[in-house]
Amino acid sequence: MPVAADLITRSIGGIRSHIAAARGRDPATAGASSLEILLTWPGVQALLAYRLANFLHRSGVPLLPLAVSYLSRVITGIEIHPGAKIGPGLFIDHGSGVVIGETTEIGENVTLYQGVTLGGTGFQSGKRHPTVGDNVTIGSGAKLLGPIAVGHGAKIGANTVVVEDVPPCSTVVGNPGHPVRVDGRKVEGPDADWIHLPDPLQDAVKSLSARIKELEKQVAELSGSEEPEVDEPGGEPKKGRSSAGG
Repeated sequence: MPVAADLITRSIGGIRSHIAAARGRDPATAGASSLEILLTWPGVQALLAYRLANFLHRSGVPLLPLAVSYLSRVITGIEIHPGAKIGPGLFIDHGSGVVIGETTEIGENVTLYQGVTLGGTGFQSGKRHPTVGDNVTIGSGAKLLGPIAVGHGAKIGANTVVVEDVPPCSTVVGNPGHPVRVDGRKVEGPDADWIHLPDPLQDAVKSLSARIKELEKQVAELSGSEEPEVDEPGGEPKKGRSSAGG
């Protein structure tokens, strides 16, 4: 009986924890009751099903863990392998298309948006999926492949493909993903400014354009001709809706 009571207490605590994570990171929960979140938020449902499947998996129960995972995927559109290791406070926003592989390890207070893949590469055995640190935010459609490590506090931009380790407290964008900084400062919290992420290609074009203009000015001075006009790429940041999800 004490074991059963402890299991029930831990289960109730886990449910409250997932509901609290949803409330803290999803504005859509404003005005929603805990029961409504529990019954209609697929990210919360998928994580609760994962907790059950993971418990059965660690207990050595055959077939049933994968069956629970399969049913959860059918209902929520989120696939989490029972063997994955997930810390407290994970929140999956919307969630459709999220895939979390068998040897994935996720730290505390991580946020995933729809379409995120934490997958493997090739057919190697052993550790073949990402290890994600604490307080990491991964934008919609991002693909993290292989046994890479994502440092604490990192931000992965939408549709980024990451195949190498990510330093802590960095922002990674592009394909393949590479670290950049946002406005020269560390980005805080899961509600990072996803609209104004740096664009390394645009920065490179602007730098080359400025260099070409300077060279043409020098050529014009030497030849005595008029300085040609060169259109410079717009320096204003792009505006629009966030591409990370939510």
